[in-house]
Amino acid sequence: MQASLTHRVLAPSLRRRAFATAALLLCGAGITGMAWAQSSPAAYPTKPVTLITAFAVGSGPDSVLRLVAQKLSLNWKQGVTVDNRPGGGGFIAIEAARRAAPDGHTLLQLDSEHLSALPHLYKKRNFQTLQAFDPVAPLFRTPFLVAVPTQSPWKNVGDLIAAAKKGTVSYGSWGVGSPGHLGGEWLDLEASTQMTHVPFREVSQLFTSVANGDPAWSLASIPSSQGIYKAGKIRYLAVAGPRRISQMPDVPTLAEAGGPAQVDVNSFVSLLAPKGVPAAVRAQIHADVLKVLQETDVREKFHTFAFEPLSWSVEEIQRQAGVKSEQYKLLIQKSNISLD
Repeated sequence: MQASLTHRVLAPSLRRRAFATAALLLCGAGITGMAWAQSSPAAYPTKPVTLITAFAVGSGPDSVLRLVAQKLSLNWKQGVTVDNRPGGGGFIAIEAARRAAPDGHTLLQLDSEHLSALPHLYKKRNFQTLQAFDPVAPLFRTPFLVAVPTQSPWKNVGDLIAAAKKGTVSYGSWGVGSPGHLGGEWLDLEASTQMTHVPFREVSQLFTSVANGDPAWSLASIPSSQGIYKAGKIRYLAVAGPRRISQMPDVPTLAEAGGPAQVDVNSFVSLLAPKGVPAAVRAQIHADVLKVLQETDVREKFHTFAFEPLSWSVEEIQRQAGVKSEQYKLLIQKSNISLD
């Protein structure tokens, strides 16, 4: 009887104590959860992402960026659109991206010349690309080839250099400060020649003119020149670098073709974000883009353009941009090139 009474008296007390303990545990868990939420970045992305590019619709960089955008959209469960802003030496795209909120939902596609040559070409603007933007992910690197008309008497780069030492030889590019221009200046410097640069507004006009022999040659990427190459109107004397490429295995390197071995004309393309994007968001973008670049269909698409997918860290992007900056500074000063 006493035992039963004791049970009836203590049971409510025990229940109240248990409830109090549970409440404290739940409260503690809530505080811990709030602290974790406050110290962790919000899920990314939380809204559609825009990839602004300095390249025109249909160009090689644009084509592969659209494929990367589709893959990221599937992974992120958010829309990812490409916004083409070509022209103005890259500044049209740059200014559009600079105005965006630094939250990672607006990214910018630029090549290494936008990162490394612009400060030297536009000195009066006092603009340093990597002071306004942070690299977030690499995309690809592209080689260039020395292209001449099919009927050109030159059989190799040694013939081209010999002709330039005897008389006037012109080369074309798709604009002042482009890889085609600065690469030609580099070859000119190392070969101790004085060739004449002829800039064009459009790539299609450039290669049509090269096919007609005026200018006498130009540097060319695979995507920009394949149409006229397949039509039999131009041929390639060399890959302007130290390695042959699998897309054109019979085309020799610059050194193999009688040119200066130290010349290595290439351009790399990467994604950047306006300064101020949280480090955790930038790290996630880097990891997600590199994951996309490993997908088989993406690598196959890159291969058709002779684009080499990159797996660089952001520190490596900055280092490579610094190397190119020193190189371009020398070439731009040597030729007194200015776009101010």
